[in-house]
Amino acid sequence: MLGTFEKDRAWLENKYHKVEESFNPYQRMAYHGHDYDATTGQSDEEILEGLRSLAKETEGLSHPIAKVKAIEYVLKNTRIDVNEHDYFIGLYSWNRLLRETTVLKWKTEVFDEIIPEVGESMKDYNDSGAMAIWPDFDHVVPDWDSLVKLGFSGIRERAREYRITREEKCGLSDKERDFFEAIELEYTAIIGFIDRLYKYALTKNHAKAKRVADCLLHLRDGAPTNIYEAMQLIFLYFMISESVDHYQVRSLGNGLDFTLYPFYKNDIESGTFSEDEIREFLAYFMFQWSAIGNYWGQPFYLGGSGENGQTLINELSYLIVDVYDKMCIYNPKIQIKYNSNIPEKFLFKVFDMIRRGNSCFTFCCEENYIRAVMSYGATYEEARTMDIRGCYETGVRANEVSAATGYVNPLKAVSYVFSNGYEERLSKQIGVKSGEINDSWSFEDFKAAFFKQYAHIIDDVIRLANAYDPYMEYINPSSMYSATVKSSLENAFDGYGGGVKFNNSSALLCGLGTAVDAIMATKYLVYERGELTLSELKAALDANWQGYERVRAMALRCPYKYGNNSTEADECAKELSKFFVERVEGKKNGRGGVYKALLHSAMQFVWQGQKTGATPDGRLAGEEISKSASPTPGMDKNGVTALISSVTKLEPYTYSEGFCLDVMLHPTAVSGDEGLQIMKSLLDVYAARGGMVMQFNIFDANTLRDAQKNPEKYKNLQVRVCGWNVLFNNMSRAEQDAYIVRAENVI
Repeated sequence: MLGTFEKDRAWLENKYHKVEESFNPYQRMAYHGHDYDATTGQSDEEILEGLRSLAKETEGLSHPIAKVKAIEYVLKNTRIDVNEHDYFIGLYSWNRLLRETTVLKWKTEVFDEIIPEVGESMKDYNDSGAMAIWPDFDHVVPDWDSLVKLGFSGIRERAREYRITREEKCGLSDKERDFFEAIELEYTAIIGFIDRLYKYALTKNHAKAKRVADCLLHLRDGAPTNIYEAMQLIFLYFMISESVDHYQVRSLGNGLDFTLYPFYKNDIESGTFSEDEIREFLAYFMFQWSAIGNYWGQPFYLGGSGENGQTLINELSYLIVDVYDKMCIYNPKIQIKYNSNIPEKFLFKVFDMIRRGNSCFTFCCEENYIRAVMSYGATYEEARTMDIRGCYETGVRANEVSAATGYVNPLKAVSYVFSNGYEERLSKQIGVKSGEINDSWSFEDFKAAFFKQYAHIIDDVIRLANAYDPYMEYINPSSMYSATVKSSLENAFDGYGGGVKFNNSSALLCGLGTAVDAIMATKYLVYERGELTLSELKAALDANWQGYERVRAMALRCPYKYGNNSTEADECAKELSKFFVERVEGKKNGRGGVYKALLHSAMQFVWQGQKTGATPDGRLAGEEISKSASPTPGMDKNGVTALISSVTKLEPYTYSEGFCLDVMLHPTAVSGDEGLQIMKSLLDVYAARGGMVMQFNIFDANTLRDAQKNPEKYKNLQVRVCGWNVLFNNMSRAEQDAYIVRAENVI
């Protein structure tokens, strides 16, 4: 079925980095795989030298023009490849080489010279673990509809037309002129790069060369004419945007099945390609991201609802997941827009893949997504056709940018109650002074001190982000992206400088479940059982629970644990959640948009945990904290229905950027036809109660233990983490242990 692909698979695995050599997926772009023909261009080191010389020549130019000149230099000089083992082109220099002389240089200028006090505060917060914050350029989704309809040359021509119209109507300011000129130069450079590839393909005589050359010729001169050319366009845009232009593309297509379906249908009906040929193209296409090895995974989504309420799942949707299944890969990651209209056959196909170990899928409850997106001013139609970005974030198609700002760690706010806001790790006052711990405090006094610390961190995320927000366009002009968006062209403004309708930001909440457990354990140990005073609890935490083992055991067994449908714990969780949402949602950002709340942890559940000392719930210093909407590992002991009940009390749809629950089930619970119905029932209940995102891990603790001892037997064992999936063998021992602990409690 995938015969040609399977023959080429070993070569493709080594396209971006050599598999036998050590590889850091967080630094995935800092590698090269197979050697490229040196006669086709320069090495990375030679390009860097050229860029440094170019920077001197462009010093006085506006940032959009200076950056595009650097992009043009890279695309003219990078080595290229059209290989006998691949239908997709090769770009050698994909480590954002221009950032040294453009993006990083301008970022340093902003934080060191223009707003140095902001940079210092951000560094302190990042080092403390109370917050993780930085300017985010990695959640972009272009208007794929415009790209596949117009092609690169059509995008350039459309920008020219908008330029002429605006100039005739009201003239152009210098900034507006540079905006359009940068688009002209960038898309001319992209078309020139495609021409280089086309001419190089003509020098090849292998079996794939003519097809690749014909494809490149069409993409050089116009829009794609078939599904293979559409996929090549998506791949080209992705590689140039992420690897050269410094904007990570966080969805492939506006629904990959929706974007590619017209081409698929026409190709099958016209006889341009057979279904088997399209399967092969899909395999080569999706495997590019498997080979790239981005730790966070490369997303695309499937399905959704049409304007008449019909499902958008089509024949191509089935084909995509079937090819993915047969390849046995775990990247890209796939989001499913879930609604009652989704065909059960398709849904059960995906469920079956998950229970067989392919955990790449996440389910986005469409009705609640629509509700969330409309809450910040989108129309119903804008919400229905929204894109899902990144892990599972919302975004109005072709009219929204939403930059992630900071991850708030409420568990650190608990710690700051005991230290009066003083950060021992940095010997600095990071939190607010909420008062020295006093044994005469009531539990309400303790909670009031917590909310002072909590509010301080949340408000500082917004304060700091608003200070650098106006400089996003200054640091990293987005000419390539902006050219795809009509509103940006109409406004003659960069998409990250106010050019789109929704110029939003998101604030993220991490460790909610563990913070709830810590507050409730304080109540239980100090105010209900009287096992120790607040001062004595502080001493236990300072000692990392050493010498307090009996009390720690009681903290770990506290009956008020989030995720168990405990009324007391869930009320506390709802209070913390609502406080965050009300302090974030709708607040003005520094680019004319608003803030959106997101309950999502990325890897901060590990990284912030490493920077957080022992906490009242019995957690030891440095241990991970809860991720997204999930409970602390091992603390949900009453089953999945109790978990869903706890989580949905938080009103997930009020998080307009996204809200994810990770559900872990035992393999025996989902076996047979009944198991598929159980998975659907859980998803239906979650959606009916306002849930937004659900993802599954199907695990047996014994299997995970064996995988730790015998990793060679489990090379393909996947784990869904926090919006992406990884191989179990690639996780740290501590991360593996956390999954084993949670799997032990699955009932």
